[in-house]
Amino acid sequence: MADFNQILTPGDVDGGVINVVIEIPQGSSHKIEWNREKAAFQLDRVEPLIFAKPTNYGFIPQTIDEDGDELDALIITDQPLPTGIFLEAKVIGVLKFVDDGEVDDKVIVVPADDRQTGDAINLLDDLNDQLKKQIEHHFSHYKDLKKPGSTVVKGWGDIEEAKTIIKASIDRWNNR
Repeated sequence: MADFNQILTPGDVDGGVINVVIEIPQGSSHKIEWNREKAAFQLDRVEPLIFAKPTNYGFIPQTIDEDGDELDALIITDQPLPTGIFLEAKVIGVLKFVDDGEVDDKVIVVPADDRQTGDAINLLDDLNDQLKKQIEHHFSHYKDLKKPGSTVVKGWGDIEEAKTIIKASIDRWNNR
């Protein structure tokens, strides 16, 4: 397997199209994480099925978020995407999130070429409210059985805020 942090860049942040690597398929309760030291995917834990991911979950290569891991991304598609693929993704916003006292924001993206929707999703406002509520609920509660109250959804940010967070994460990667 290739080291995604070696073969991929973050992409064209200013243009709003970034590279994203899939860790967890939508609907999975397996917490699969990219292990940067081993350059491999690792099953971190198995969550209860009630905490299955409402979207695909991945990371942006060559970034480090404030929590020390690659910057997370939530990838909105009609069907699950398999662990280990990457895609060019259009940035549409960010979920402002704190996990156990650490900033752990989630950049919201859709495939850059989505012929199913006719590239209709360009902003957070283009997502249906029910999906946004499901995402907020998931991240507010997915640790409730182990560490209740340790996660806080702070709200949503627009494309420009997402780009600012991505650029700060790229700077942290470059200055590590």
